[in-house]
Amino acid sequence: MKVTYKGDYALKAILNLALHYNTELITSHDLAERIDAPIKFLEQVLLELKKGGFVESRRGNIGGYMLSKPPALITVGEVIRFIEGPIEPISCLQEKYSNCADIQKCVFKEIWQKVDRATSDIIDRVTFGDLVSQVNANKQVLAYSI
Repeated sequence: MKVTYKGDYALKAILNLALHYNTELITSHDLAERIDAPIKFLEQVLLELKKGGFVESRRGNIGGYMLSKPPALITVGEVIRFIEGPIEPISCLQEKYSNCADIQKCVFKEIWQKVDRATSDIIDRVTFGDLVSQVNANKQVLAYSI
């Protein structure tokens, strides 16, 4: 699995919207500034996230973006798969793969399956609600340090 800039910006945008869930709409310009992303590229990413049902938008002077569902219901894995596609480390793990004559006796396949399962176990268990809690906990630690 490789996360591109597109995937990185998508994750950062969702996280930033999650941090402001149910409090305010965020314009694409503000969001681009907050996550240090090029505005035109971020607008394309937001359009895809909207098509995927992750975000909603409102037009007008008080318009902007917001999450379409609670952060606790969105996993990192969902967003990565939607933006980047399959996460398998090698194509032979995909169903109906037939481009390899050694697929039935390949000694590497089991290794790649373990890598795939380990990756999925991590990214599918982490929600944006978890990440919001982590960010807020980090802010509290910083606020009380001497």
